[in-house]
Amino acid sequence: MSALIFANPAILLGLIALPVIWWLLRLTPPRPKAEVFPPLRILATVLKREETPSKSPWWLTLLRMALAAAVILAIADPVMNPRANSLNSGGPLVLVVDNSWATAADWERRVQTANLLIDDAESADVPVSITFTADASHEAVPGTAAAARDKLTAATPRPLVPDRARTAQAIREAMNGTRPGTLAILSDGMAAASDDEAMSALSALSPAEMRLIEGDGHSAVALTDAVNNAAAMSVTATRLSTASAQQMNVNALDAQGRALASGTLRFDAGAATATAEIASPFELRNDFARLNIDGLATAGAAHLLDDGFKRRRIALLAGESGSDFQPLLQPLYYISRALLPYADVIQPNTADLSVAIPQILQGNPSAIILADVGRLPAETYAPLQRWIAQGGTLIRFAGPRLAAAPADDPLVPVILRQGERALGGAMSWSEPQSLADFPGFGPFAGLPRAADITVTRQVLAEPTPDLAERTWASLADGTPLVTEKEVEAGRIVLFHTSAEATWSNLPLSGNFVEMLRRLVQLARAGGAASSGSAAEGTAATLAPYRLLTADGVLTTETGTARPIAIAANQVPVASFDHPPGLYGTEDGFSAVNLLAPKTVIARFDPTTAGRPLVREGLAGGEAVSLRPALFAAAFALLILDSLVVLFMNGAFSRVPTRSRTAGSAAAMIAALAFGLFALMPGQSQAQEMAPGAGAKPGDEQILERLDTTHLAYVVTGERDVDSISEQGLEGLSQFLTYRTTLEPGAPVGLDITKDELAFYPIIYWPISATAPMPSQAAISRIDAYMRNGGTVLFDTRDQYSSLDGGGTTPNGERLQAILANIDIPPLEPTPADHVLTRSFYLLTNFPGRYTGSPLWVEARQEAKNTGAQLSSSGDGVTPLLITGNDFAGAWAVDSQGGSVLPTVPPDEMQREYAYRSGVNIMMYMLTGNYKADQVHVPALLERLGQ
Repeated sequence: MSALIFANPAILLGLIALPVIWWLLRLTPPRPKAEVFPPLRILATVLKREETPSKSPWWLTLLRMALAAAVILAIADPVMNPRANSLNSGGPLVLVVDNSWATAADWERRVQTANLLIDDAESADVPVSITFTADASHEAVPGTAAAARDKLTAATPRPLVPDRARTAQAIREAMNGTRPGTLAILSDGMAAASDDEAMSALSALSPAEMRLIEGDGHSAVALTDAVNNAAAMSVTATRLSTASAQQMNVNALDAQGRALASGTLRFDAGAATATAEIASPFELRNDFARLNIDGLATAGAAHLLDDGFKRRRIALLAGESGSDFQPLLQPLYYISRALLPYADVIQPNTADLSVAIPQILQGNPSAIILADVGRLPAETYAPLQRWIAQGGTLIRFAGPRLAAAPADDPLVPVILRQGERALGGAMSWSEPQSLADFPGFGPFAGLPRAADITVTRQVLAEPTPDLAERTWASLADGTPLVTEKEVEAGRIVLFHTSAEATWSNLPLSGNFVEMLRRLVQLARAGGAASSGSAAEGTAATLAPYRLLTADGVLTTETGTARPIAIAANQVPVASFDHPPGLYGTEDGFSAVNLLAPKTVIARFDPTTAGRPLVREGLAGGEAVSLRPALFAAAFALLILDSLVVLFMNGAFSRVPTRSRTAGSAAAMIAALAFGLFALMPGQSQAQEMAPGAGAKPGDEQILERLDTTHLAYVVTGERDVDSISEQGLEGLSQFLTYRTTLEPGAPVGLDITKDELAFYPIIYWPISATAPMPSQAAISRIDAYMRNGGTVLFDTRDQYSSLDGGGTTPNGERLQAILANIDIPPLEPTPADHVLTRSFYLLTNFPGRYTGSPLWVEARQEAKNTGAQLSSSGDGVTPLLITGNDFAGAWAVDSQGGSVLPTVPPDEMQREYAYRSGVNIMMYMLTGNYKADQVHVPALLERLGQ
């Protein structure tokens, strides 16, 4: 392979004309003669005439010669590292093309490479045999180059792994003893299960030459497994190219293709596998429909999820709670430990089953487990039966309570004999029983029997004709251990022994964990009345519903895909008959993914053929045409030449000298820069995002609220009241700015039904009986605001002085109606030693426009109970303040800074103390415990001294 060739070498003859071009460019025609106005002829003859040279400057000629040479060379099309035709013409060309999922990313280059080989074969007049390793059938008989080209055009990547052995066998039969001239393998670079067999078969053809053509393998990255753990989903991936470290993002998408969460895959240098954690809430993870590697559009980079990947919510109930000091004897201890890795376990916060069961059913769990629960409350049977009929799974464990329960319990799968059966006791003739082999039709099919498990007590089932069909596990003596009954869309499962280790050692074994896991997988992930799993119970035959293309896109075209039989607790793997995709129906389906769990991609090793191979890369990577760069350089030289000619002809003569010089230099630099930019192939311009370009509407306001403290008031809807509130908080803000280091922003009016309240340390709420009553949702938002540490200052503006409901004003009655729906703490008038009285100013009362009402705060429970002289609750600030003194009326100022309303009685010192009350309230809100501790330093020192 030569370093440089010309696609059109005949064009180089144009270089012979360069001397002629040089001679022509050296000639410069004289300028047109200018006639001088006659009166100035004498003066013109005195002046020195300007002479025009007969030849152009050497540097301008050289510039034009370079331009002409660049054009000639560009037309000749020089190519760096061109591909040479070295095809062996001693026999047919045999092309073995991998069209697996890993070739989807660079399929066009592979087609280009194969086309070049077919062109070479056509030039050498040899037949061509072309086959594709991911196709189900092969036509490998050598034919014309045109026929091979048509087959290549019709071929597409398949979402499968290559089967080179089947392809090699088809080629061997088609060649029928004919020796190939060149056997070329366009490999995806990945090893397959039968490569040794395939390479042996191809080597047996005795080709005169073997070539291996591979890509870089960077796109050969696949997701192999996804496990929905307790806190996050764990995703495993494998890759082919392991030379360097690599980082990729994995996105979790819902059924509509929207990204819900993401994780990061980090491959270390030399590592072929990596794991990503996608952390998101349990409910959100159950909405995941597929996983995708960001930036890769291949079937391997997609991992489909079905109902089996979703975590179940399991509710646990027990007949007795047991002792916390003996956790191993608690009925639910072993069940919860077994289920935590596979499901989200919930337990009620009350032992009252009549309350606990309705609460659990509201959450619509996938399954409910009852450990030794006998007779349930009568009112719970009907809702439980409805939940089971709609798809819920009820799992029960026996025990003394269930053994003593009536035999007509509708929530057991079989008819039970009353009482329990003891095995191996002093009063029993029988020995403890071990487990029998699990039957082949239940969910435990294939689970190995643990010989060391023994059962000493059980509840017995009455013999019925269908008992054997409904028995999923039994003891060695044939008595049932696990029975079940289907109830419409749901089922009831009963373990005939206890959930703790008193009746058997089954809860101590690994079989117990696996049995519970399989039962949980049978339960519907979304609970009752949800889209169930398509493969519940035993093996089911499912038709193709949506199939995955090689580009990782789900399509409704099923082609030749056949229905698949998926046995319970088995992970299906894609094949020619069952390509990756979803099998089932819209109501329920099972996912078939490309690679089996724990698959690790390895490199294809062709050395097993025992023949020398020539390794090559794909076409388009090595050969580089210099034509675009030469044309760009010629264009840049043309612009530069034009500027020089304009300058020499005086086009810039009217421009001031400095501007002309700078402009010419800038133009020349721009032209050269353009040429250099064009010389860089593949150069792309990245547009930087302006600051804030990705911000959402309203973000600026949120940032401003967080950056600056604002006083807020509740908008009542009454213009006069809201105007006084805004002017009052503006006056207090100005006073705070003048007297303290706090500089609040402009007051903010809040619509408590929709505005975010958490930005404000205190909210002023003027109560008006004529304003609309806030909705329950708005009051709940205020309640949540106060619970989260905020404070609301309620001002009835009527000298409100009593909270006992007697003789209240309309505004007071409205306040009582609002507070009736809020869980407020006990209140008391502000004590003389409270932090509010000394947080900034020393105050004895808190006047506003009026002076008759006390300022009510949260009662100090500790002071009342212990007699300690604490001036605050000691842990934060009071969640609400109540006054009737009309603070905003005293603080209100107009645009000129003058007071809007007079005080009652008129007294400017009263207004001053109203402002000071506002300052103390704000300092108390913003400093909290700090101010409380500072005020009580003497008391604290005294107590420390004691």
